[in-house]
Amino acid sequence: MPSILNSLKMISDPTRLRILLLLGDESLSVAELQQILGMGQSRISTQLSQLKKEGLVADQRSGKNNIYSAQIPLALGKIISEAGSELPEREKDRSSLRHILRKRKDQVRAYFDELAGKFGREYVPGRSWKGLAEAMLKILNYDTVADLGAGEGTLSQLIAQRAKKVIAVDNSEKMVKFGQNLAKENGLPNLEYRLGDIESPPIDDSSVDLAILSQALHHAEHPPKALSEAHRILKPGGRLIVLDLLQHTFEKARELYFDTWLGFPEAELAEMITSAGFSEVETAIVDREEIPPNFQTLLASAAK
Repeated sequence: MPSILNSLKMISDPTRLRILLLLGDESLSVAELQQILGMGQSRISTQLSQLKKEGLVADQRSGKNNIYSAQIPLALGKIISEAGSELPEREKDRSSLRHILRKRKDQVRAYFDELAGKFGREYVPGRSWKGLAEAMLKILNYDTVADLGAGEGTLSQLIAQRAKKVIAVDNSEKMVKFGQNLAKENGLPNLEYRLGDIESPPIDDSSVDLAILSQALHHAEHPPKALSEAHRILKPGGRLIVLDLLQHTFEKARELYFDTWLGFPEAELAEMITSAGFSEVETAIVDREEIPPNFQTLLASAAK
């Protein structure tokens, strides 16, 4: 545990206090902190090094960047929060942080906008037809289905042939538009596309029988939030299906496919689903690609 006395010395510096407050709100890279604080890389790196030495921040490698997050002891949390309220830059920092987070989402959205209309033809990690078939076996005979992070709706199109209603949610306008046109072409009036994020899907509470996250969770900024939202929209007794990548070490996936997470360990995914309020959690590895880096597909199911 960090020394209380040394920690108080750390937060007596306004710059370090601003950094801690920002990292308490969101994990950030040095470049993102530069944009928010308007300071040079060397100055910010020095402050982060001191905070890390005292155990107040931790870092994790993500592609070419280190991502920093706050590790604030409970005893210090209230002091830091109250001290932050006295900083004249606090509101400006919050506004700049919101701008940075919007930029993050815009970059991911632009990538998937570019993919619109190509999902069926271009390679996407873990989107194996065997994995989809395994998922399909578990989702027959549901009235209302939500496909969260649906892309152009490859899976939604299949489900709509059996379900009474399918709601496909994606945060890419081009994906949604392409999917809407495809649904019309295929005569699927029961398939509705909605523009939205999997961490706040535009779907009413307790309104769907089945929620699906197919190769979407590893793109979420906060996977536990996405799972909690899936729990929110499900009716009592409703089911969750998650199809995603088993944890891997192919770092280039962050750049090639805009992956936020390099898949999930099987036990960790099960724990996240349980923590979101689900029961009867089952997991299985259902496919392994033959071509390197040999992505493996993880299937999880649970009940509300």
